[in-house]
Amino acid sequence: ITRKQRRRNPTAPFTTSTLQQEASRKLGFNTQRTMRTAQKLYEGIDIPGEGTVGLITYMRTDSPSIAQVAIDEIRDVIVERYGKDNLPKEQRDYRTKSKNAQEAHEAIRPTSSARTPDALRASLDDDQFRLYDLIWKRSVASQMVPAVFDTVAADLAPGEAPGDQTGVGMFRANGSILVHPGFMAVYQEGRDDKNSDDKDRRLPDMKEGDVIE
Repeated sequence: ITRKQRRRNPTAPFTTSTLQQEASRKLGFNTQRTMRTAQKLYEGIDIPGEGTVGLITYMRTDSPSIAQVAIDEIRDVIVERYGKDNLPKEQRDYRTKSKNAQEAHEAIRPTSSARTPDALRASLDDDQFRLYDLIWKRSVASQMVPAVFDTVAADLAPGEAPGDQTGVGMFRANGSILVHPGFMAVYQEGRDDKNSDDKDRRLPDMKEGDVIE
């Protein structure tokens, strides 16, 4: 078994296009359903004791950046809910790479990350809850520490026991073992092809000499 350590950083908060992509992958929403639901979250939901409250920022944006006051609040939420170990020393700043991006608006984020999805569950219908949950988790995860993996190559010798290989060839398994989840404890970006990259294939924790299934 050979191991190398690597880190994966969180992805930026949602823009319109990335929200539509993730809502399709994770929730099965088409574009119209995503934007209709986001529009309602933006315009406002009746929250007991508060009245009508807009729960997300404007949902048509090319910008992944968020306001400093929102970053400060997210960092407080991370410490409170997930512990100081999951808060990086420096905040993460995201900027668009597109020259023609419309950056008049922030990324799509909760108007207050202190409003957790669970706290709002009774006030939201199923579509609203699922989309808000997605936006909240992506926004909070974007300010967390990286996930740490051991990238692993394991050579597997066929046989009933160690030393009983009867001259046949070896098998190799490539993949990774999650050492510290970091932001992935909250949010993991969806992928169109889950097996597109050997490095991201999860392996069980193994040591040399193990007899495995």
